[in-house]
Amino acid sequence: MAEQPLSGMRVLEWSLFHNGPAAGSMLGDLGAEVIKIEHPVEGDATRGIATISGAPAFLPGGRTTLFEGANRNKKGITLNLQSEEGREVAYRLVAKCDVFATNFRRSVAQRLGLDYASLSKHNPKLIYGIALGWGGLGADSDQRVFDQLVQARSGLMWAAGDRDNPEPQMVQGAVVDQMGATMFAYGILSALLARERYGIGQEVEASLLGSALHLQAVNVNTVAWQGRAAPRHSRTRARNPMDNHYRCRDDKWLRLAEIQSDRFWNEFCEALEAPHLATEPCFATMEDRRQSHQKLVSILDGIFMARDRDDWLKTFTERGCRFARAPINTMEDALEDPQALVNEYVVDFDHPTMGRVKTIGFPVKLSSSPLTIKSSAPEFGQHTEEVLQDLGGYSWEEISGMRSRGVL
Repeated sequence: MAEQPLSGMRVLEWSLFHNGPAAGSMLGDLGAEVIKIEHPVEGDATRGIATISGAPAFLPGGRTTLFEGANRNKKGITLNLQSEEGREVAYRLVAKCDVFATNFRRSVAQRLGLDYASLSKHNPKLIYGIALGWGGLGADSDQRVFDQLVQARSGLMWAAGDRDNPEPQMVQGAVVDQMGATMFAYGILSALLARERYGIGQEVEASLLGSALHLQAVNVNTVAWQGRAAPRHSRTRARNPMDNHYRCRDDKWLRLAEIQSDRFWNEFCEALEAPHLATEPCFATMEDRRQSHQKLVSILDGIFMARDRDDWLKTFTERGCRFARAPINTMEDALEDPQALVNEYVVDFDHPTMGRVKTIGFPVKLSSSPLTIKSSAPEFGQHTEEVLQDLGGYSWEEISGMRSRGVL
């Protein structure tokens, strides 16, 4: 197999929960050797999270969904970084790594001597990545942060949902954490490229708030440049009924997203077996439909309820319809979507305790440097002896002594 993009790169990761670990996992997908440090007693908190929004999160073998999802392609070691001896071990490992990545607060890293200024003394070309919550500056820079809080503060909860429901709506699934991980990995990759070109190490800072605003760049720019927020979507008041979603007879939904409605209006009416709509003066043009949108949405609601969702989609395909449409998938549907499977956005993986399962794949493709899942998330402390011997140069006797002193 061709070399992966980060083959030969080594990452030392000290992080918890999702955004930091998920970034490390992405670097592992790209071929980096990622070594995850966990406290020898407490470990990563996601190893013990039993539920997600009230639903069970434990997997066979005592594993959990959150930990497995953010820690594949890593080696796992235990190390007490609160002890001076543990930090000395970390310094020895840092000297042989390309990247140190953490999502602990900067004040914690500084207190323990694990900040950029301290670690760069042991490796001047180190890429030091820190994933923060609210950013590195400002009164709240050192506050604890979670995905839900950033959804709230970034405006995402106000942008989500239907205009006819005045309550803020949260998007389920730690989406800001995942976006934060993506931007964190993006920053680390940029710094690695700069080091290759200019021979410099540096600190990389990413944040959940910055990532959530980046995710909403269109919304942010609308407010900044036009002085107003884009209104929430309203299904019953969609001024372009060809940019709306509709319930079908089987209680499944489909989505239309055709902003060029005049171009496809006649074709759409023919596919609905409602050609009379194309000739009605109040629906003739996009502007006419905008003026009569509530009446038209009501009519389309009745038409779509006459048949099952997949029957409609099949009809549109068989007729060669060009207007944009898609099913509104449940998460179960999305996991089995043919487009997701054929493009390896969802892949099969032989897991050591769950057997052959589907899991999230790769959102990008490299034609000559394929991404792979080499291993599941590590067991607690699984690679401690291996890493300390091979990378740290410690003997069995030294490792045994550190275990007895609570360093490992």
